[in-house]
Amino acid sequence: MSMAKGERFTLEALPLSGATVMVMSGELDHDTAAPFQQVFDALWRDGGRLLVDLSHLDFCDSTGLNLLLHGRLKLQAAGGSLELVGLHQPVARMFHVTGADRLFRTHTDVRTALAAPGGP
Repeated sequence: MSMAKGERFTLEALPLSGATVMVMSGELDHDTAAPFQQVFDALWRDGGRLLVDLSHLDFCDSTGLNLLLHGRLKLQAAGGSLELVGLHQPVARMFHVTGADRLFRTHTDVRTALAAPGGP
């Protein structure tokens, strides 16, 4: 398990059977990007399936979106996948307006995501 905690952002990575779930809370932006990057860098090299739970994320700016887009590419290159879970307003708006919502496989909740077949 990896964890990062700040004043406006928390992140916990939980290894589960067949996937790692990264749960984020608070705000993912330029000021909170470093904790995300540290935990992500420790996870992505092995490939695998990463489920990013955004259901407790209140805000995501272009920096956060770019982190997730780059993370998706790194995991795909390593033979894995990065999938989004619990995408909701106002965070979903950023993904929709930019068209990024079409690039990610999305799930309503972690249980649904774990039950779905994994893969890029």
